[in-house]
Amino acid sequence: MTDLVSLRRALISVSDKTGVVEFARALAARGVELLSTGGTSALLREAGLSVRDVADVTGFPEMMDGRVKTLHPAVHGGLLALRDNAEHQTAMADHGIDPIDLLVVNLYPFEATVAKGADYDTCIENIDIGGPAMIRAAAKNHLFVNVVVDVEDYAALLTELDANDDRTSLAFRQRLAQTAYARTAAYDAAVSTWMAAALGEAAPRRRAFAGTLAQTLRYGENPHQSAAFYTDGSGRAGVATAKQWQGKELSYNNINDTDAAFELVAEFGGEAPACAIIKHANPCGVATGATLLEAYTRAYDCDRTSAFGGIVALNRPLDAATAEEIARIFTEVVIAPGADEAAMQVFAAKKNLRLLTTGALPDPAAPILTFRQVGGGFLVQGKDNGRIQLADLKVVTKRAPTDAELADMLFAWRVAKHVKSNAIVYVKDGATVGVGAGQMSRVDSTRIAARKAEDMAEALGLAAPLTRGCVAASDAFFPFADGVEVLAAVGATAVIQPGGSMRDAEVIAAADAAGLAMVFTSMRHFRH
Repeated sequence: MTDLVSLRRALISVSDKTGVVEFARALAARGVELLSTGGTSALLREAGLSVRDVADVTGFPEMMDGRVKTLHPAVHGGLLALRDNAEHQTAMADHGIDPIDLLVVNLYPFEATVAKGADYDTCIENIDIGGPAMIRAAAKNHLFVNVVVDVEDYAALLTELDANDDRTSLAFRQRLAQTAYARTAAYDAAVSTWMAAALGEAAPRRRAFAGTLAQTLRYGENPHQSAAFYTDGSGRAGVATAKQWQGKELSYNNINDTDAAFELVAEFGGEAPACAIIKHANPCGVATGATLLEAYTRAYDCDRTSAFGGIVALNRPLDAATAEEIARIFTEVVIAPGADEAAMQVFAAKKNLRLLTTGALPDPAAPILTFRQVGGGFLVQGKDNGRIQLADLKVVTKRAPTDAELADMLFAWRVAKHVKSNAIVYVKDGATVGVGAGQMSRVDSTRIAARKAEDMAEALGLAAPLTRGCVAASDAFFPFADGVEVLAAVGATAVIQPGGSMRDAEVIAAADAAGLAMVFTSMRHFRH
């Protein structure tokens, strides 16, 4: 089997011109003949390099606004011909086809065009045809041909040539080919996903997903599990696009929990300063305040025990006062839109604390897809971006909620969306005071949230738990009246829930008997 092969001829045609002049110059210095097209060819000539146009090789000019330029046997024959096959060599000689040993192509910026919100026709024109065709041809023939599709592989190729007397090894070409096929697959996935959305196809017959490796992780949820982190190219503000300023690299669990925290705090976007503290993907404290420091303190006071070793997300740039308070306990990650220099200096002494800044908050209403693997397939759904306004609420009890109760109900409802089902959230004055998550029974979640509130009252030296006079939110309906009876017993005065149970009448009657106000949303927020 062929191993080391020499480079004599390269075809370079790139949309992203980053580093291409320096790369081409390094190839030319090694005696490699350069072929190119359009803008790439002009750029290389301006840099003083000798370049042959592909049109001279094919005998045909670029035509149809550049749609047709490399789709020709002189190009594809040069990429696909087996160098050790006599029949292929004869065909090349008969038709004047010279071999191409290196293909350097990065594709039209389709993903970036879509991200800019371009119209349908513009997106169509940014679908590359010749590029993917050449990439696949070169990758298939990696026994003899090198294919480079990423700017970051320029240096790797030059290093390989230096190590092998201007030749490349089969193992290296195989790695390049794998990357090339992954790139064309991701490109086609982006096009097909965009077209499905453009055509209003919520469930197209075929669905493709793709990602780019951002980080190889030490392990997954547990040390015996391998893991890696991929970005989807959407540019959505969050953990995937954040800048890490300090601390160890993020783990699988760090990334998962940080994403949960930041998506939750984004619910409070441009409103009052807000803080969410997450542990094992569930909020253990969420609050707003007049300042970021007050928001953090109130969130921390919901469940100080669980906050230890947790993730803190903020909806405003981190300031020094808040940083100093956060630094009083062990915190895994802090994520915020930004951080001032004084805050960063406070954290500098905490070497294991990861500080991430994103520059912005994600849009909680953005229509994006989420997916989860199951045995033999994938579940795909739209992100839960459902939101409720005052006008959407239906009062179902004899007593209507007060304005203060309504404000806390809407706050609790936003938080409940981010708590694992069955979810119960107690809120008072814009801060959670108890969270019950992930229980098989809703009444158990109700009791657990109350117990946590009792424990914190004792730890803070309060005369009574903050559930006295609070409101409660349930992510789904109460199937029986027992949950509402527990809410009343712990001091809740109002309840927000979807409604829709066969026993709604019993549940409402229990609320009326306890003097509670109850509203229905007609929307549930299961989170599994």
